[in-house]
Amino acid sequence: MSGQVLSSDAIPALVEAAREGRLPDGAGADRSRPPRLRTVDFTRPTKFTADQERRIKRALETFCRTASTRLSAELRMPLELEVINVNQLTWGIAHAQVPAQSISGLIQVPDVATRMLFGVEMNLVLSAIELLLGGVAGEGTPRRERRLTDIDWALARHLLDRLTAQLSIVWSDITDDELAISGLDMHLETAQTAPVSEPTLALTMEARMERDSATLALLVPFSAIAPVVHRFSTRDHIADDDAQRGLAVRDAVGHVEMTVRAEVAGVDVPIEQLLALRPGDVLRLDARAEDGVTVYADAVPVHRAIPGRSGARRAVQIIDPRRGRS
Repeated sequence: MSGQVLSSDAIPALVEAAREGRLPDGAGADRSRPPRLRTVDFTRPTKFTADQERRIKRALETFCRTASTRLSAELRMPLELEVINVNQLTWGIAHAQVPAQSISGLIQVPDVATRMLFGVEMNLVLSAIELLLGGVAGEGTPRRERRLTDIDWALARHLLDRLTAQLSIVWSDITDDELAISGLDMHLETAQTAPVSEPTLALTMEARMERDSATLALLVPFSAIAPVVHRFSTRDHIADDDAQRGLAVRDAVGHVEMTVRAEVAGVDVPIEQLLALRPGDVLRLDARAEDGVTVYADAVPVHRAIPGRSGARRAVQIIDPRRGRS
């Protein structure tokens, strides 16, 4: 019907036909653009921003460097940790991707009910147990999966405590919160630590040892860091650091004493004229009387003031910050 002009009688008839659902073919055609469809993958949430994800990854890379040194010394075996993968997933999918044969430590976060999970593959745990009991790396028969004894669990807790202590150092630098292991269990038994659909940042690390390697996983549900998630935003963190540094510098220099002087004006004269000055002579200054005096901190002009008196002493009254000479 585009381009046609309806008569005054045709318009009411068309309105009435529309009410009764008797529009002619094509009269009700939708001329708007077709709806735009966007595929949403609910298994990969985007709750963590890219900035927060990068900052958490950098924090974990720092943890890998410090933990590698600490464990290599304690186990008497070269051990290297490296972050190899970072993904945003739901808790159920992230938990399922951790190797089933793993020991999982539940990490308690202050003031938050939801806990993070630190999973360590069983072959790394068994290697650490052998070395902590005096074994030598690379000796003996190949390790086989076995039921852990009470002593094994105690030494596994010792390993997870050491790893969490190193992670806590890095974490507290950002959030001021310290982390600690609140429980230890086989991985399959920690499935209900967080809601299945909870957005979770899954960070996977590789531990490389002599002729062997294992994976470690850190699962960070969003609700576990929600109260301090802004600390992982680089811009906010930098602004906060700058403010804290500024206050620290101000406190450090605030009690330093320095010379303050009030100068009426300055003029350059030849030495010959200076030596010829006598009492009663007038020295003309290149400044206006209404400009008052300038207050200097050492050689830096900081304020404009007017001269006066406070009791029996000379004084100046600050007018405004110094903005340059007229």
